[in-house]
Amino acid sequence: MNDLNETENFTRSENEMEVFLLDVDGVLTTGNFFYTKEGKVMKVFGPDDNDGLSLLRPYLEIRFVTGDRKGYEISRKRIVEDMGFDLDLVSTIKRIEWIKERYDPEKVIYMGDGIFDHYVMKKVGYSIAPANADPLALKFADYVTMRAGGDRAVAEACLHIMGKFFDSYDPEKLPDSQQKIGEWTV
Repeated sequence: MNDLNETENFTRSENEMEVFLLDVDGVLTTGNFFYTKEGKVMKVFGPDDNDGLSLLRPYLEIRFVTGDRKGYEISRKRIVEDMGFDLDLVSTIKRIEWIKERYDPEKVIYMGDGIFDHYVMKKVGYSIAPANADPLALKFADYVTMRAGGDRAVAEACLHIMGKFFDSYDPEKLPDSQQKIGEWTV
């Protein structure tokens, strides 16, 4: 597990990172699925993650991937409609191929938690896992958050990325209300 202030393992310049790609379930959500006899009906999304992503948005393209076909519409409602980010349905075992078709993997920051996410983590420029990720994801992550998925882990990761690659967040200054859509604007 990496220390919050550790930077010596990564030496690329800040301009080389182009996209922050995040898995949905277990990262942005708790990973819990709620079923009724009609099927999957709910997921739990954590607080503050959208605010963290909004701080990071001026620096990187932000995009989400999910392998959850049956819960796709639930994720789509939160990520696309409410937060304004792209969401793609991508098999957990085909993600590195999907990434290579769209991006230079060395310019990708990937956040994942699952049993197959380590395959991606080994091939991208920088990887992040929430504290409660699968042991293989934890082993291959460049940074591990102190928070669990669905409990502000994404917000923590955003602040880490800003400090590591871009301008650190200054809690003494209010964010520019023009850089975010949604809750910061009236």
